[in-house]
Amino acid sequence: MRITILFGGSNKERLVSVASAQALHQALPEVDLWFWDVADRVHVVQSQALLSHARPFEDEFKPGNQGIPLEQALDQARDEDRLLVLGLHGGRAENGELQAMCEIRGVPFTGSGSASSHLAFDKVAAKRFAALAGVKAPQGIALEDLDAALDEYGKLIAKPSRDGSSYGLIFVNAKQDLEAVRSAAKLEEYVIEPFISGVEATCGVLERSDGSLFSLPPIEIVPAEGGFDYTAKYLLKSTQEICPGRFSPEISAQIMDQALLAHKVLSCSGYSRSDFIVSEKGPIFLETNTLPGLTKASLYPKALKAQGIDFVDFLHEQIVLAARHTQK
Repeated sequence: MRITILFGGSNKERLVSVASAQALHQALPEVDLWFWDVADRVHVVQSQALLSHARPFEDEFKPGNQGIPLEQALDQARDEDRLLVLGLHGGRAENGELQAMCEIRGVPFTGSGSASSHLAFDKVAAKRFAALAGVKAPQGIALEDLDAALDEYGKLIAKPSRDGSSYGLIFVNAKQDLEAVRSAAKLEEYVIEPFISGVEATCGVLERSDGSLFSLPPIEIVPAEGGFDYTAKYLLKSTQEICPGRFSPEISAQIMDQALLAHKVLSCSGYSRSDFIVSEKGPIFLETNTLPGLTKASLYPKALKAQGIDFVDFLHEQIVLAARHTQK
């Protein structure tokens, strides 16, 4: 079986994906590299071209060759007995479409399958399923109720219902901010919720090749300037990500328990990462990421390190799981 890192994608998170691929390739230097571009073509990439790309969070990666259509590349992956390590995030890479294309061909890939990826990617549906498992999630607000909700709660937050890396976050602090939400909601579906004061937290869940499934140490996030948006995540060095987080043992246990419940109720596989706000009433679930960032600046690798799990060992076990899931 030939191991191949697939990275890039056709959505806004393709920049993060390139940085994840750099970290993946440094851990797995012997594997092949395939880049999926915005025109839905897949390019074979040489190691030096990827590793020498200096500003992945800001500059587009350009493969320098023509490539082949995505479906043809997946056919090739099937014919050449390839297993895909997904260094991808967001869009069709995380909403289940790519996973379905692989499943129909019998091409193994790391991470969750098409059904669970699709469910988790929809923040509204994911919250509903998480609530069925007893996970506390914030109440949604309809677009037509914006004015009344702002009067009631004093502050709201809006975000794309199917996007990641904190793209498109809108903080609603005053009436004039409502128009920004209405304008954004004309372009894509938005989730609108009461703003919850508290500490931002995230918690990874890991499935290992021996069948064990457990939560990693929760991470406390202290954004440098306001919310934890794309800039704060990847470009501001003053953002603090503290792992393990400075939570009481009781709160840490609650975060870990709820992350594990979310992983299970959404039928995730391999690994996931769930985000929370720790309010005065305890942890509140926000969303689950089925393909969380794996860059050197990302949260999941930090949690692995805190757990004492080497990144290379994590990847090798995910490859074993991917092969096993395809054989079922």
